[in-house]
Amino acid sequence: MEGLRNCTTSSSTASTPTFHTLRQARRTALNRVFAAIYSCAILALLYHHALKLIHSTSLASFFISLSLFISDIFLAFMWVTQQSFRMTPVYRSEFPEQLKQVVNESDFPAMDVFICTADPYKEPPISVVNTALSVMAYDYPAEKASVYISDDGGSQITLFAFMEAAKFASHWLPFCRKNNIVDRSPDAYFASNQPWCSETEKIKEMYESMIIKVDDVLERGKVADDYITGEEELTAFTKWTNGFTRQDHPAVIQVLLDNSKDKDISGHLMPSLIYVSREKSRTTPHHFKAGALNALLRVSAVMTNAPMILTLDCDMYSNDPQTPIRVLCYLTDSKIRSTLGYIQFPQKFHGLNENDIYACEYKYMYIVNPLGMDGLSGPDYEGSGCFFCRRAFFGGPSNMISPEIPELNPHHVVVKHIQSQPILELAHEVAGCNFGTGTRWGYKIGFKYGSLVEDFFTGYRLKGEGWKAIFCNPKRPAFLGDVPISLVEVLVQCKRWTIGLIEVIFSKYNPITFGTKTIGLLMGLAYAHYSFWPSWSIPITIYAFIPQLALLNGVSIFPKVSEPWFFLYVFLFLGAYGQHLLEFILEGGTIQRWWNDQRMWMIRGLSCFLFGSLEYFLNCLGISTTSFNVTNKVVDDEQRKKYEQGVFDFGVPSPMLVSLTMSAIINLAALVRGLTEAFMGRKLEEMFVQLFIAGFVVVNSAPIYEAMVLRSDKGRMPIKTTVVSIFLALALYVLFRFTVRN
Repeated sequence: MEGLRNCTTSSSTASTPTFHTLRQARRTALNRVFAAIYSCAILALLYHHALKLIHSTSLASFFISLSLFISDIFLAFMWVTQQSFRMTPVYRSEFPEQLKQVVNESDFPAMDVFICTADPYKEPPISVVNTALSVMAYDYPAEKASVYISDDGGSQITLFAFMEAAKFASHWLPFCRKNNIVDRSPDAYFASNQPWCSETEKIKEMYESMIIKVDDVLERGKVADDYITGEEELTAFTKWTNGFTRQDHPAVIQVLLDNSKDKDISGHLMPSLIYVSREKSRTTPHHFKAGALNALLRVSAVMTNAPMILTLDCDMYSNDPQTPIRVLCYLTDSKIRSTLGYIQFPQKFHGLNENDIYACEYKYMYIVNPLGMDGLSGPDYEGSGCFFCRRAFFGGPSNMISPEIPELNPHHVVVKHIQSQPILELAHEVAGCNFGTGTRWGYKIGFKYGSLVEDFFTGYRLKGEGWKAIFCNPKRPAFLGDVPISLVEVLVQCKRWTIGLIEVIFSKYNPITFGTKTIGLLMGLAYAHYSFWPSWSIPITIYAFIPQLALLNGVSIFPKVSEPWFFLYVFLFLGAYGQHLLEFILEGGTIQRWWNDQRMWMIRGLSCFLFGSLEYFLNCLGISTTSFNVTNKVVDDEQRKKYEQGVFDFGVPSPMLVSLTMSAIINLAALVRGLTEAFMGRKLEEMFVQLFIAGFVVVNSAPIYEAMVLRSDKGRMPIKTTVVSIFLALALYVLFRFTVRN
């Protein structure tokens, strides 16, 4: 970024305008006071549990008291770690228009964009094409931009889709530029209410023609000869031989557009577009997405070596063509540039139904918590919508680690043409499956190995090396992505995160031991809060079953309404939920979405957190139960209709639904039995807390009851799941009753 550095230095002497500002959230002082008060209440609760344990009169009462004590210890730990996000939340603003008045486009740094895809049948190629086209159309010098598509499935269908995209781009890019279009994803643009004209109709026809071709190839499962139009395309597809499989194939690198020579129909240069499928072998670990990103990091270093890198999920298209200029507002600041590792934009989504029934917005993870981390050393890397300084992948700010060959050095200047034979040969070499084996790649250099959540782990490790980060959250979302719209897909995605987070906990980089020492107490606790997400399954499972089973057996385990300890429970419950609701609403949420967010935390605790933890420990015992699963982004019309209507889809059988259904059955039975006993036996005062908990779970389980009893569509709870759940619920009741009586 030498040109940019020189420009910044020279302009600073002439009263450089402000490119960005920072302000602390007004609620900061209130957060700190409340944290002190609430901490005292937690200590009082744990003291109360200790007293009950000491004065237990039977094995059953000891077991119940111990269970609640353990549960509340985990709840207390998660609450304490969450306070790290509330101590110094900040808000930032950027002024890209002022930057463009000072910095010339010729001084902008080069930019490489990484887009990863792995399966054309789960990640529709047209969706990936839209993501690529939206960033190719950035308001950024085309000769300084290169887009790399990582196809980890090694599919000729994906390559064909991008060959067609390269042709369409020659019309789409000048159309966006000429008409000053903001929605530069074709799908988003044509779905919006834009002024229509003959030129628009022509572009739309071209786009629909491309879709038809790609969908036809996808349906056939291969690229037919009638779609191959040139010698270069024919040569590219000859690499797919009979022995070519997604798990075992050579590296394929195809330059589809070259920003030094390829022009659109108006005569302007277009960004480079490069297809990359790294070499894979069944005998060599491939490290999932982190391995694919490291292959892109090496290949791009050889071909373009841009100092600025944007990583994007394949379904996360650009929603603002000014985004790279917004990033430069920070990269031009000499006060922070030397330690600035990355700039993270929040993940936001289009197509969410009105009330976000599956809580896929993740407002806390993508908005509220990053605001808090930004007041410390910066947000975590969220896997998409993140601009990196390439230098950050090669050691800390003051101790650079040199890669194996000089061409991979972040300061190396590429002088040879992108399509020259030496460049292509070296690119294929560094994309080889054995290139990084036994080296520092993935451990000291590049995206970090060791966890299925490579984004979380990479951001965490970069902070440990001394890099800072910035959370950039403009009013117009910089990127918009798709969300899973069936419950099972949501849970499968979260189960993968669970396994990856537990891998971090049981590594030498545990945030409690390693993190607090290297990145400070508050940042260490922030990363610990994420890492220990799976532990939510412990208190949620205990509170979903123990009080209700005790209620079914007429055993009171909480203070009476007339006792002082009762008001402690009331304060702890209302305080936690009230603060959470306030933060949710302040960041643009609604009460209904907040309620669904709370419901989904209960569901995750009883399903994906629980089963993900179980899978991890079974794997540790040598029992293989899991593999990396790509979230399915293909949606059928019936599924979409149910989602838009706000109807839960339980129609896909899964063991994770059994625990949910068991909880719903036991809580409903406990509520009915408890209400009967309370009013007939006048035990409402001593059973009130247990009745409240059972009622709370029953209200949140309304979609489960509906799916079990009322529905007859494909989203109905599978009969087998219901039968198994009833049997297990009865067995659990009998076991608990036997324990209490003995």
